[in-house]
Amino acid sequence: MGWSIPTLAAAFLDGGARFLQLRAKSLPGAALLDAATAVVQLAHAQSAIVIVNDRADIARLSGADGVHVGQTDLSPAAVRRVLGSGIVGRSTHTIAELEIAAHEPVDYVAVGPVFGTSTKDTGHDPVGLEMVRRAAAGGRPVVAIGGITLDNALSVIAAGARSVAVISDLMTGGDPAARVRAYVERLSCV
Repeated sequence: MGWSIPTLAAAFLDGGARFLQLRAKSLPGAALLDAATAVVQLAHAQSAIVIVNDRADIARLSGADGVHVGQTDLSPAAVRRVLGSGIVGRSTHTIAELEIAAHEPVDYVAVGPVFGTSTKDTGHDPVGLEMVRRAAAGGRPVVAIGGITLDNALSVIAAGARSVAVISDLMTGGDPAARVRAYVERLSCV
């Protein structure tokens, strides 16, 4: 089934997701703003948080709760100038990037890819659970990403991640709401 961004977001929210990241690198700016605005409206109606990937301008205009930036995007300090208040997250793939992020104005760090992933070409080898442990020891919340599945999500949380970012595994079985429910159920035991 072809899912529109708002319809997919609604399914995730119906399944119990409370933190959504909108990542749509190929959408033109106006379409991304429309999608972000729709997702924010859906999410905020359910007290969920929306983070926009890469685009502080879109996050601010849509009323999103924050921005997630990678290593080649705006710096977290620049994002804060555009966004004002809000959540800022930073992707890290190496110990060096993690150490730099420790001195940046970010609210969380994303670590990955933890496991091998085919969803996106990161250009990085899997960092494993030890990198998650090291990131968690830094004191900021850690979001683990990359190859996360229902079968390995608990191991990532046990290593110190506060949450997991899941992409392709949420589509397993063709019912994303049910798949999110399964994650929520499994991770609520922790």
